[in-house]
Amino acid sequence: MIFDAHTHIFPEEVCRGRENFFADEPAFRLLYGDPKSRLISPAEMIAALAEEGVDAAVVSGFPWRTERLLRRHHEVLLEAMRRWPDKLIAFCTVNPLEPGAAREVERCLAAGFRGVGELAWYADVPSEKLEELAPIAELCQHFKVPLMLHTNDPVGAQYPGKAAMSLPAVYNLIRQFPEVTWILAHWGGGLPFYGLQKKETPQVYKNVYFDTAASPYLYRPAIYRLAAEMVGPEKILFGSDYPLLPPSRYVKEMDEADLPTDWREMILGKNLTRVLNL
Repeated sequence: MIFDAHTHIFPEEVCRGRENFFADEPAFRLLYGDPKSRLISPAEMIAALAEEGVDAAVVSGFPWRTERLLRRHHEVLLEAMRRWPDKLIAFCTVNPLEPGAAREVERCLAAGFRGVGELAWYADVPSEKLEELAPIAELCQHFKVPLMLHTNDPVGAQYPGKAAMSLPAVYNLIRQFPEVTWILAHWGGGLPFYGLQKKETPQVYKNVYFDTAASPYLYRPAIYRLAAEMVGPEKILFGSDYPLLPPSRYVKEMDEADLPTDWREMILGKNLTRVLNL
């Protein structure tokens, strides 16, 4: 059983002509200006799941600035989930720094989206305390759905999409909303390390999960075992960030990490089925 907690799909018109959507969307140009950066439609995702042997996947969109594009993308996500209810689980995606972000999240959750995310600010700088995320976290708490947040290491190599990131601000936001189920993408930007602390942090992490998205680009395979020891294997969700990388790349690295069978099964699917009540 394999369930992917982190993938992205786009409307077909965006896949066919990405250059038509660069205007007024600097974050989209930053991440997808290179033609080698893949964009796939819902139907292509379904084909990829079959090819990779993945049972189902969480699908997200993109944090567009333009409301028209944001709503169009959400229409595509919702229709895809309705067409393939056993395969695709839609999360709504917004840029929390844009006016109306919380309003769009509320509209989407009322329409049937199963979560929120991946929330990101690739080309903008949030406030020091991430106050912009509070209204969205309140909605996730009310609707009892997960909130997936883009995180990245504040040190190390630079790459497109590596954003200004205050790990203390992320931690304090989680502490402010302890009832929200948080999914911190890309191994939480290093936050699993603090799961080793004796006081406070283990309780703050009660409803926090870390996904593996982009791991083959970021870390050595040992991260799977080490992170599981720091926060518990029940806290790790397999996420491929597909089409950035295929799931098979992650499975290969898990093999190299020589994980116990039960840890591997939890990471590849059991944890996500519990989080989403699948």
